[in-house]
Parts: sequence; C-alpha cells; structure tokens
Amino acid sequence: MANVDAPRGLTPIRHRNGAPYTGSGNPYVVLSTYATALFVGDPVIRVAGGSNTAKIDTTGGTFEIGTLADVEKATATTANYTTGVIVGFNELPNDLDKQYNAASTERIVYVEDDPDVIFEIQANGAIPAASIGLNAQYIFTHSGSTVTGRSGVELDTTSNPPATTATDQLRILRAVNRIDNDTTLTHAKVEVMINLHTERSGAGI
Repeated sequence: MANVDAPRGLTPIRHRNGAPYTGSGNPYVVLSTYATALFVGDPVIRVAGGSNTAKIDTTGGTFEIGTLADVEKATATTANYTTGVIVGFNELPNDLDKQYNAASTERIVYVEDDPDVIFEIQANGAIPAASIGLNAQYIFTHSGSTVTGRSGVELDTTSNPPATTATDQLRILRAVNRIDNDTTLTHAKVEVMINLHTERSGAGI
C-alpha cells in the first residue's frame, strides 16, 4: 500500500538516550522585518548578532531587550547549520487561532533546540536500507499549510540523495517501524537527528 503523502516537517519524538519527548521548547523571536512565513516543524537558525531590540510584553510574560535570539528558516543546502525546530508559537491577541506565523509578523516562537533530540520526517522518495546511517539535506518543495500550521519540509532523496557527506544537515538513524510506513516506496518516514547544530558544543554559527 502506498505511503500517505503528508509532509509535516520535523516532529520531535524522543531524546537520544531514549527518554520521551515531553513538549519542551525555548523561546526565540521572529522579527517583523523577516518576510517569510514560518510553520510548526520548520527547521530554523539563530541570526548572528540578532535579538529583540525592544521589550516584548506577552500573555506569557515580559521579555527584556536582548533576551530573545532572532531566528529564521534554515537554508536547505549542505554546510548550513540548524538551531532547532519550531514546536509552537505564542498566541496573537488579534488572531488567536493562527497556528503558523505569517510573513513580516513579530512573534515569540518556541524551538526545540536540544541537539540530542530525534525527529521524524517524511522523505520525498523511498529510503533504501543502504541509506540508514547516511547524511541528507532538507528540501522545501511544499509550502507549509496555513490550515494546519504544519511545515512542508521533507528529507531530500531525489535531487540530493543521502550520502556520506559530513556537512549535510541531517543524519538518518532508521526508518520508522510502523505498519503504515513502507520504506521501499515514495514518502517513506524516517528518524533523523540534526547533524549540523548550532547548539552543539563548539559549533557556533
């Protein structure tokens, strides 16, 4: 049976030591000068030297100047780092139901930035057994959904197939062992870790 084509970006599932993922995430800021929409499951990177230059008051508290690092969507090519994955947004007082962040909208965003978290992601092709343990890149063929708020990013197996390239962004750990996941077919689901992570000791930006 064919796999369901349902890209959702990167979904945190557990920590590398086996501990379950419990919904953690650290606050960052998306500035109004950033003209790109962001979605839950999008990989993001902190902007070098970027933070909130004014105090931000929210229902969850007040963030003083410089207390929130600025993030933007990670770039889907080899050698580009990732800080983490969006797991949620602060509510917008004038649009409480909006589950994604529209372009040019300042908003608090919550990012799972632990470099030892394992994520599930859909591949845009099949995942041969020989791909396990290789590195891979993101691909942004699909836009995020303004209905569900979920990312459209996938793992690239077509234009940049998994390889031993150490500077690719993701490490493929294993195929997801689930009855609805046929790894020999397109849109297979796999478990990955972020390979180039800004928050790993000594990584930098």
